[in-house]
Amino acid sequence: MDDKLETIQNICQKIVDTTNLYSFSKLDDQQVYSLMRLREISHRVISDRDSRVTKNDVISAMCSYINKLAGKCKDIVDLVNRMSNKDLDDQQLQQLSRLKELLCGIVDGAKDVETEPSHIVEQGIASDMWITESLEVEPIDSSNDDVLLGETQLIMVEDEQAVAEARLENKYYDLSHVKHSVTWPPNGSLTLEWVLELMKTFGESSRNYLPMEFQFVMPVSVVDAILDVGASILHKEPNCVEIDCHGEVSNVVIVGDIHGHYHDLLHLFELANLPSKTQYYVFNGNYVNRGAWGLEVFLVLLVWKILMPDRVYLLRGNHETRICTSSFGFEKEVGTKYGEQGEKVYHRCLETFKELPLAAIIAGKVYTTHGGLFRKPCNPDVQNGKERETHELRIGSLQDLSKLERFFIDIPTQDEDPNIILADVLWSDPSKIDGLRKNQVRGAGLLWGPDSTEAFLKLSNLKLIIRSHEGPDSRDGKIDFDDMIMGYSTDHDRESGKLYTLFSAPDFPQFGRKSYNNEGAYATLKPPDFETPSFHTFKAADKPKINVCYFGCEGHDVDLDLTLMALADVVSSKNSSPVEIHSGVDFEALGIVNPPSWSITLTDDATGTQNVQIPKAPVVEGLPLPPNIEEPHKAAYEYFLELIAGLKFMLQKTENTNNMHIPHRKRKKLN
Repeated sequence: MDDKLETIQNICQKIVDTTNLYSFSKLDDQQVYSLMRLREISHRVISDRDSRVTKNDVISAMCSYINKLAGKCKDIVDLVNRMSNKDLDDQQLQQLSRLKELLCGIVDGAKDVETEPSHIVEQGIASDMWITESLEVEPIDSSNDDVLLGETQLIMVEDEQAVAEARLENKYYDLSHVKHSVTWPPNGSLTLEWVLELMKTFGESSRNYLPMEFQFVMPVSVVDAILDVGASILHKEPNCVEIDCHGEVSNVVIVGDIHGHYHDLLHLFELANLPSKTQYYVFNGNYVNRGAWGLEVFLVLLVWKILMPDRVYLLRGNHETRICTSSFGFEKEVGTKYGEQGEKVYHRCLETFKELPLAAIIAGKVYTTHGGLFRKPCNPDVQNGKERETHELRIGSLQDLSKLERFFIDIPTQDEDPNIILADVLWSDPSKIDGLRKNQVRGAGLLWGPDSTEAFLKLSNLKLIIRSHEGPDSRDGKIDFDDMIMGYSTDHDRESGKLYTLFSAPDFPQFGRKSYNNEGAYATLKPPDFETPSFHTFKAADKPKINVCYFGCEGHDVDLDLTLMALADVVSSKNSSPVEIHSGVDFEALGIVNPPSWSITLTDDATGTQNVQIPKAPVVEGLPLPPNIEEPHKAAYEYFLELIAGLKFMLQKTENTNNMHIPHRKRKKLN
C-alpha cells in the first residue's frame, strides 16, 4: 500500500509541476477553475490529507496565486525604479514604461480579487489578470556589464517557481505623442497665457501619458526655475502675511487641503474664477500626498504665486514636511515621474516647502492657517527642568508667531524649543472642551477649546478663524463635530467670533479602500467687512484612472498622519517617568515570570540614563488573530505583536529623526 501511495503522490507531484508551468492565457474561465481544482486535489494527496476540496478552497488558492503574482510584479517594479536610466535611449525608456504599466495593471487587478474573491470567480476571471497574451520585445542592449532587462520574464508564482513567460513588444519608442514640452520663458517673465497653458498641459498629460512620461512634458530645468523663483518670493514673506484689501472691491477666496487633487483644483478655479486684480486667493496648505498629482498642484499654485505675488498666498500644511511626504506618497510620486532625477526634484520641493509662510490676516479681521492656534513658547532663558514642568500652556499671540524661526524641513519636537509653535500651527485641532492641552491623538500640536478661540480673537482683535487640516477621515468617529462631508464645518461660535474648518479635496482619499464620497468646499470673503464667509461646496471632477503602485500608497483605513509624528515624543526627558502600558495578560498562568516591558532604559553619553516609553504603533502586523486562539494565549500573542510593532515603529522614528534634522541656520527676522 505504501508503494502505491508513493506512486500516486509522485504522479500528483507531476500534476502540480505541470500546472505550475501551464500558461493560462489560452484558457477560458471554467478551464482555469478546473485546472486550479485539479492542482488543489493533487496537493491534498501529496500532503496526505483526505479532506474534500471545496469551492472556497479553489477560490483561496486562486487568490493566493494572484497575490503571489502581484507581489513578484511589485518586486520587478521596484527593481525597474532602482535601475539607472542615464544610459538608456528613448526606445529603451519606452520599453521600461510599457513593462511597468503591465506590471502595475496586474497589481491593481490583484487588489480587486483580494476584496471580493468569490465574486471574481463566479463572474469569471478577467484574462488579463493572468497576463492576456505573450508580448514580444527586443532585448535591451547594454554596452557595459550592467544587466538591464534583456529577455525579461514575468513571474507567475507557485512557491519559488517562475512559470509564465512574457516579453515586451514594440522596439520603437515614439515620442511624437508628447505634443508639447513646457519651456521656461526666455526672459523669465511669466504671463497669464503661459500659466493657463501650463494648467492645460498638465491636465492633458494626466489623461494621455504615463506618470513616468511627465519628465518629457515638464523638464527638470523648468521645475528648477519655478522652485527657484517661487522660493525666493516666499522667503521674503513674514510668518503671518497681512492681506490688506480694505477699500477694494475685491473678493478673497480661501482654499483648504487639496492633497494632489489636480482636476478638482481646476474645477474650483472654474467655479470661483481665477486669481485676478479683484480676487485674492489664500491656500491653507496640504497640496501634496494621498493624491496622484501633488507635484502638478504645487507647481501650478507656485506659478500663480510668481505671476501675482500680491494676490495669491500659499501657506504651509503639515504634509509639506519630509516625514509626511516620505510616508504618504509624494516622494514616490516624484520618483515615478522623474526617475533617476526624482530624488533631486523631491529635495528641491522640500527646500521650497520650508519657505512657505504659516498664516494670514485678511483685512485685519480674519486669521487663516492650516492647523490652528498655538502656545506661548517657553522662556528660552528657562533652563531648570523643574521650572519647565510647571510651565502652563497659554495661547500665543501674533507677536509670538512673528518671532518664530520657520525654516525647518520638519517640525521641532521638544517642548522647550522656542520654535515648537511651528508644530502647533501645522498640527493643532479644535476641541469642544475648554482649555489648551497637548494633542495626544496626533502626537504633535495642541487641542484648544472654545475658550481659547475666544481668548485668541480678543487678544488679536479679530473676528474669525478659518483653518483646515481635518477632512472626513479625521472627523470619522468624532461625534461632537461635524463630519466634514460637505467640506466645511462651524466648530466654535463665541461672542467674539467663529471658528471654521475648511477642506477642499472632494471624494477623499484617492488611495484607499474607504472613500468618504465627500464634497469639497471653498470660502469667499467679500467687502466691505470681510467678516461673513460664504461657503461653496462642489463635487469631485472627472479624473483619469490611476495605478496606485506608482505612488506608493497602500491606503490604510487608519489615519496615520500623526501617529507617525507621535514618534517625535517617544523619548522622554531623562527626568520624566514613563507611563507603563498595562497589558491585562495573565502571564503567571503562562509560566512567564518576567514579561518584556513597554518601558526600557537607555544610556547615552550626552544625557546619561533615561527611561524610554515604547510607542504604540498605528499598524500591527499579525492582528487580528485567528478566532480559534483562546485566552490567556490570545492576550499574550496580542501583547507581544503590539510590542514588536512598537519597537519597529520606534526604530523607524530614530532613523527619521537622524535624517530629518538639518543644520540650524541663523536668518535675520523678516518683517
